[in-house]
Amino acid sequence: MRPSAPPSTLIRFGVFEVDLRAGELRKQGLKIKLQEQPFQVLVMLLERPGEVMTREELHERVWGSDTFVDLEHGLATAVKKIREALGDDAETPRYVETLPRRGYRFIYPVEVGEHPRGAPALSETPREGRKGPPLPGRLAIPIGVFSLLAIVAVLLALNVAGLRDRLLTAVGARRAVPLQEIKSIAVLPLENLSGDPEQEYFADGMTDELITSLGKISALRVISRQSVMRYKGSKKPLPEIARELNVDAVVEGTVRRSGDRVRITANLLHAPSDRHLWAETYERNLGDALTLESEVARAIVHEIRVKLTPHEQTELARARPVNPEAYQAYLKGRYLGFETPERATVRKALPYFQQAIEKDPGFALAYCGLAQSYIDLADEIEMAPKEAFAKARVAALKSLEIDPRLAEVHATLGEINFRFDWNWGGAEKEFKRAIELNPSSATAHFRYGSFLTLMGRWEESFAERRRADELDPRAPGVSARMWNHYWFSRQYDKAIELGRQRVEMEPTNPFSHAELGWPYIQKAMYAEAVSEFEKAVTLDPGQLRLRADLGHIYAEAGRIAQARTILREFEERGKRGYADAFHVALIHIGLREKGKALQWLERAYEDHSPWMTLLKVDPWLDPLRSDPRFQDLLRRMNFPP
Repeated sequence: MRPSAPPSTLIRFGVFEVDLRAGELRKQGLKIKLQEQPFQVLVMLLERPGEVMTREELHERVWGSDTFVDLEHGLATAVKKIREALGDDAETPRYVETLPRRGYRFIYPVEVGEHPRGAPALSETPREGRKGPPLPGRLAIPIGVFSLLAIVAVLLALNVAGLRDRLLTAVGARRAVPLQEIKSIAVLPLENLSGDPEQEYFADGMTDELITSLGKISALRVISRQSVMRYKGSKKPLPEIARELNVDAVVEGTVRRSGDRVRITANLLHAPSDRHLWAETYERNLGDALTLESEVARAIVHEIRVKLTPHEQTELARARPVNPEAYQAYLKGRYLGFETPERATVRKALPYFQQAIEKDPGFALAYCGLAQSYIDLADEIEMAPKEAFAKARVAALKSLEIDPRLAEVHATLGEINFRFDWNWGGAEKEFKRAIELNPSSATAHFRYGSFLTLMGRWEESFAERRRADELDPRAPGVSARMWNHYWFSRQYDKAIELGRQRVEMEPTNPFSHAELGWPYIQKAMYAEAVSEFEKAVTLDPGQLRLRADLGHIYAEAGRIAQARTILREFEERGKRGYADAFHVALIHIGLREKGKALQWLERAYEDHSPWMTLLKVDPWLDPLRSDPRFQDLLRRMNFPP
């Protein structure tokens, strides 16, 4: 049986209409054959245009909970027949959109109306007597009625006494979402439809580029990629995701790469109501991928009516073609170097950035990725600072020369000024410029917050870290942002509280355990500190920073032999190559060997160790602060007061 409905209801979309009284689908007045169950599925989708109908909901209402039907096959067959009847395409849908693992959604605008009282359905009107298409506007209307209709139209337009709202509610139409309220947005991971799991890096990279494009808009809060990536493959309802990310709108979609062609389908939804606002499909050559991302971003901004500054309008329109092979290599480098949790992959990322530069010497993002990789290698004590930061500087300045409006390169130059040059004023200028160019960059806010922390500017640091949390609320290690603030400002109980939260959330992350172990030592909780750091080192035996810190922990806990074993490892490493002198000094501090600790800090100063930036605020250095030699080091570092 056809679904029951008000006896004279018509649902129109494009050139089609569904007559619920007659139980028919028609195209420009001509009946289109559609079997019973596909028709019921179509009507259900039309009942809630723009909203997701889950597979389970459709199955239960069409076949009933007591009827056994293959859920996937039955629904897929019904939707296929609907698409055939409408001339729709599953890959570039105009009417019925598939949401993988979730359900279906009708995405074309819908009108709800009624037959004139006593009038036959359009299909019942003899074709011979028609003049022009069977549209309501072609009906002859007495002139006197026009005046009444005009008055009604004005009343509806002005919504006098709520007339329009009541009328829309009466006919089952849905009010438009108040778009002026959309001030925050999350781009969920684009689904890889390439059929090749090896292309996941490409889908993730395209997601990241779209986030970056939208992040340039100051009036819009855009959630960072680390947070949204936690929802990759998630089956959570969109309203729930929106609540967790605290956003007004969500972009979801798919990306398909075939050879040198890229197709993106993007859908914009009002997050709290899960209501569809806009959908579009874009297809370009791989070399135009950056242009494509800018185009999608501009379309989204247009739909949500965000006011752009002249500068932002220029930025969204600014994108250059890139060599397809270079772009592919760049995305692989990003995926390996920055997007995967294993820091050892940084070395694997370097060749991809270098390959991208070889293929396209004018590709600014590739130089920026290369520069950041060298900084990370210095941080991980994998490369001597003078070598790493020299290479990072060359790459960053080349990126800046090509594109001086790239937020990423200003954040990277801020790191170089901060971590190696100890040029505090220059660092702050670069961090602020990065935030100006991309206000939604959680990375830029966090780096600036870290800089402020190490300068002892506690209130400003707290504000920047909070802003980073708002932009990246679900990222792995999000608690580490505030943990740093509490640790360096000597609020150890709060640091322990956050450390415990992170261990609970990320028990296999070695730095989760390290962040809990550090404040334990300051609270003289030696057994707990040793336990956490031993777990950290076990989880990542190759992480030299953690092993050096374990040496300090052992020394503080009175396990002198174990501390000296680690100390000898670093001293031997220093004879063969580079061993970060700052971390060797920390072990000597734990052993109460102040003279040797100061000697190693002097060596760290000569090496320009990036860890010397901790000198002003690190609690582990407190035993040295009264020593004149330490005071002289602080003076030469030229920290601001």
